[in-house]
Amino acid sequence: MHNLETLSRGAAEVAITAAELIKKHFNDTHQIKFKGTVDLVTEVDVASERLIKKLLAEKFPEIRFHGEEDGGEDWRHGAVWVVDPLDGTTNFANRLPHFSVSIALCHDGQPVAGAIVNPMNGEIYQTWQGGGAWLNGSQIAVSKVSDINEALAVTGYPYNRRECMEALMQRLEVMLMHVQCVRRLGSAALDLCYIARGIFSIYWETNLKPWDIAAGSLLVQEAGGAISRFDGSAMQLDSYELLATNSALHKECSKLLTESDKPGIQNQKCPLSA
Repeated sequence: MHNLETLSRGAAEVAITAAELIKKHFNDTHQIKFKGTVDLVTEVDVASERLIKKLLAEKFPEIRFHGEEDGGEDWRHGAVWVVDPLDGTTNFANRLPHFSVSIALCHDGQPVAGAIVNPMNGEIYQTWQGGGAWLNGSQIAVSKVSDINEALAVTGYPYNRRECMEALMQRLEVMLMHVQCVRRLGSAALDLCYIARGIFSIYWETNLKPWDIAAGSLLVQEAGGAISRFDGSAMQLDSYELLATNSALHKECSKLLTESDKPGIQNQKCPLSA
């Protein structure tokens, strides 16, 4: 197999091409289909995934593929591309210019290289195991904030949020009581990019999928950050929940998110969507 830097660079090249396709169709009237109550997909998601699959197969024919829209090979075994062809579809479909293309190479279920591209502003994030985290050719690092009161945080809401509103709101309340402020932007991949480059210091979310976080979780770690489940235990790509921080605030955030004296925070969980 190619070295990891080459694979990351190849992923970035493919993501850039897909990003150009997405940007070209940004102002179109889209064919929107709902995969769930509030989870949607457009024809551009599908076109982007098919383009990415084709280009990756041309560059790296020996590596298998798994995408959000059409599925594919089991990403838990061997070398597999794990792809979100358009992360932030709701933003895209409503002409809110904040979404991304995320491509990660996983080996036996662990991300080892990847790239994330923001189609609307040209940000190209690259990372590979042991190689650091990069934005448009410059190395990036997590924030140095050590006082949680000064920390800007970001979160997201699962598509089945109506089934677990109490738990979501209680976690949000706990964090709002301690951090500088909390944002909600609508692209998990970019949320992780912004942890890696030091804009945000804390990110938490539940019911994420492997393609949402594969590239971004590696980027955060290579930038000096920490990732885990809410309780601090090791996170896998199919874990129920994700906490990502600048490392300095990780233990404190983990404690807040698993606070047992607030009914619902620890025990009420959003059921995993199908």
